Amino acid sequence: MTTTEACRGLRRIVPVDDAPDDATIDIIAIHGLGTESPRTWEFKKRSGDGVVNWLSDGDMLPAALPKACIYTYDWNANYFADAPVQTLLGHADTLLGLIAEGRGSQTRPIIFVASCFGGLILAEAIIRAAQEGSAYKHILLSTVGIVFLATPFQGSDAAKQARWQVLVKGIMGEQASDQLIKDLEQSHDFVHQRVQKFAEIANAKAVQLPLSCFFETRKTEMLRRILSPGWAKRLSRSVTRKILVTESSACLHGFPRQGLDATHSGMNKFQGPECPNFKFVKDAVRKLAGDASVVLKLRKNSTVKGHWIVRFGRNKEFVGRESILEDLLRGSGGWKDADRAGDRLSHSRRAAGMLGLWVPAVDATAFENAYRAIGQQLKVPGIDEEKADVKALIKSVLGRESMGNWLLIIDNADDEKLLFGDTALTYYLPFSRKGSILFTTRNHKLGLRLVESENHIIAVEEMSKDEALKLLGKNLKGSQMSDTRSNNALLEFLANLPLAKRQASAYMAKEQISTARYLKLCKSSDEDMVKLLSSHFDDRHRYKNIQNAVATTWLISFQQISDHDALAADYLRFLCFLAGKDIPHSLLPPAGTLETVEAIGTLKAYAFISQQNESDSYDIHRLVQISMLSWLDGKGERQEWTAKVLERLNDIFPWPKHENREEWIRYLPHTLHALQLRKRTDDEEATTGLLSKVGESFRNLGKYKEAEQMHRQELQLREKVLGKEHPDTLTSMDNLAIVLDSQGKYEEAERMHRQALQLREKVLGKEHPDTLTSMDNLALVLHSQGKYEEAEQMHRQELQLSEKVLGKEHPDTLTSMDNLALVLDSQGKYEEAEQIHRQALQLREKVLGKEHPDTLTSMNNLALVLDSQGKYEEAEQMHRQALQLSEKVLGKEHPDTLTSMNNLALVLRSQGKYEEAEQMHRQELQLREKVSENR
Repeated sequence: MTTTEACRGLRRIVPVDDAPDDATIDIIAIHGLGTESPRTWEFKKRSGDGVVNWLSDGDMLPAALPKACIYTYDWNANYFADAPVQTLLGHADTLLGLIAEGRGSQTRPIIFVASCFGGLILAEAIIRAAQEGSAYKHILLSTVGIVFLATPFQGSDAAKQARWQVLVKGIMGEQASDQLIKDLEQSHDFVHQRVQKFAEIANAKAVQLPLSCFFETRKTEMLRRILSPGWAKRLSRSVTRKILVTESSACLHGFPRQGLDATHSGMNKFQGPECPNFKFVKDAVRKLAGDASVVLKLRKNSTVKGHWIVRFGRNKEFVGRESILEDLLRGSGGWKDADRAGDRLSHSRRAAGMLGLWVPAVDATAFENAYRAIGQQLKVPGIDEEKADVKALIKSVLGRESMGNWLLIIDNADDEKLLFGDTALTYYLPFSRKGSILFTTRNHKLGLRLVESENHIIAVEEMSKDEALKLLGKNLKGSQMSDTRSNNALLEFLANLPLAKRQASAYMAKEQISTARYLKLCKSSDEDMVKLLSSHFDDRHRYKNIQNAVATTWLISFQQISDHDALAADYLRFLCFLAGKDIPHSLLPPAGTLETVEAIGTLKAYAFISQQNESDSYDIHRLVQISMLSWLDGKGERQEWTAKVLERLNDIFPWPKHENREEWIRYLPHTLHALQLRKRTDDEEATTGLLSKVGESFRNLGKYKEAEQMHRQELQLREKVLGKEHPDTLTSMDNLAIVLDSQGKYEEAERMHRQALQLREKVLGKEHPDTLTSMDNLALVLHSQGKYEEAEQMHRQELQLSEKVLGKEHPDTLTSMDNLALVLDSQGKYEEAEQIHRQALQLREKVLGKEHPDTLTSMNNLALVLDSQGKYEEAEQMHRQALQLSEKVLGKEHPDTLTSMNNLALVLRSQGKYEEAEQMHRQELQLREKVSENR
């Protein structure tokens, strides 16, 4: 092996062994600090430790990858100028230049193996290669994987003032550069930002770079004399042992990790081919090599297409509108409104490699779910956390210029209240000089408010006759449109609506009939049918001044479906009661698998519904729903189908819990829509069940006002149907009282809880679990009003009965325990309160888990009683943990999270940490104001 020495002790990239003639991949190894240079870790076999050169020994890596050309990059880790961190990272440019020179015209895939600080150099090299206009981008695109060996992405786990000192001196001993240590401490945030940038690049779909992170599990011996005096005083012996680079520092989130039975310096030293540590590293490298072709193929495809998060495939029936498309494609962000040309435009932009995003604005839930899907596709950190502020996350991410060019299509932006009212969805629209937003709307007034100028509005006028004929003739044979008079008459009959012509064309293509025959079918409908289909369907935003003759087409198709596929017809009736977008397949009434597939296929064939890229959800056009509801009214079947829909929803909608949140939050918009459409139904049981579940859903989301509305309707209906003393009525009474308490309406809540308790004792008995629940709830509202003695007495009685009836570890018993401790705390009985809170927290962690909302409540409560006793440090630590978990589990804007934030601020103030406390109070206030505005 020969090497060429460069300035500053840099060593050129050189082959370890002669490259095989048929080499298919390059492996480049980069060493770390101090004794980790290739001169140290590329030993020949020797007596003693038996360490071998695993990169060149014929029995080791070359044997595992015989067609690999293996290189090393040697750099002088002991040389640092006035800016050591910049000097260290500056090796990245040298590395890239030497790779480009050493490989020449070779285009083989590259795998890097980087040790310790060499990994930071490599990460910086990847960042620089990814920069726009970089001459080394080909190196990035050829890289198919990286193996990191104990790279200190976050320094060590020592205290802040020594996190880099312990690491550098632990590696280099007395040869360590004090200037490097000092600069690393001062540049910690900068290094952290570069690591984050590297992770973003590795995760980007255009790169998709596989990584494997290895960390040490054996401690390194460190001498007290090499540490600073302040840090050495903390060590009681002359020698201490420490993990230099912990798992949390050596591993990047979301990538595979593996511990090695080695100290830091032994992470790249192996005793032979049977060494377990070598096998782990070898297998990781071999897997990256085996997946190289797949990575390159995916990268090539994504480079061409970019991210494309659009709900629909390209509309092959699209015709005409060329002048509108030209106007839109010339736009650079100024155009923001068009009607239904968005689909064609979005796919034109896709061909140009732009990031394309599609968001329906039919309601707040659909908007947020679409944003969540975008975040999941783009792998936005935190997007899948419980109660994450999804809309704010996506707004922030798209606001970064690093996202490149993007087009965001806001579809069906027709509801002014939704966009500018309480929900204020326009607040969450991103801004970037590289981004454009296109709104599709049928409401000109709203469109003008969105873009603030007529110059930015592109009106989509009625289709020309030629365009209409082209659309009608899509998928039809010439013989089916041979009658020119019938063609023109049919266009006139269909009110010149594109959707109607697409529907008619689909029907004629399926049934192989001509336009003349189709027109005859339309005109031969019976009197009731004609009257129904010629009626006007009111919609204050979307359908003014539009003839609804389109419904004639839909009814003809529906008649045909009813004759041949009864299940498809029932599904269509069912779907017209739900929100029009993202309808989960699981909501449909159950049927045989084959029958269901055929029924869905029928509805899709007639274009009554659409499906997003083989997803498990469907969309149905609002006009179809309105037509169907009007048809059901005319047939006298609406009440029957309202009952069927509510019964099905009540059967499948689960009782909302933390554990099934993903399921019920997806069903929520459809259940709300169905409840709003009900006029009168004989199935009051299903209605009350849904009102109760929707109310509880809103309560779990911290939307107490909406929860109160649902629970009041629930209670009124149950009193009417079941009577005031029925157990279900008393449950509804309790549910309403709980949300009243949450809003500070204590007097009404107390009155209602007392009534529920009295009736439950009478009807169910004093030891019934529901009676105990009423007792606990009443005690809580008494506590809220400062009636501590009565509340304590009731909590003690209820806890004693709960332990007897339910057991000491039942979740309800633990809630009772926590509630008793709270009222004791309010009375200054701190020691007993602390004891009970600790017991409740311990049991909840055991029974429910550390991240359950009830466990977080116990954590907060214990921290409060610690604060009351002046145990500020422990209280602060517990409040910080509770706040961190609340933000993750519940979301930053949840009322309980804001309470945790307030509690932490209070304990900080108690310790004289006024600036941090003030900052936290301001943040809490801003979030509360934001939540209030959104409601």
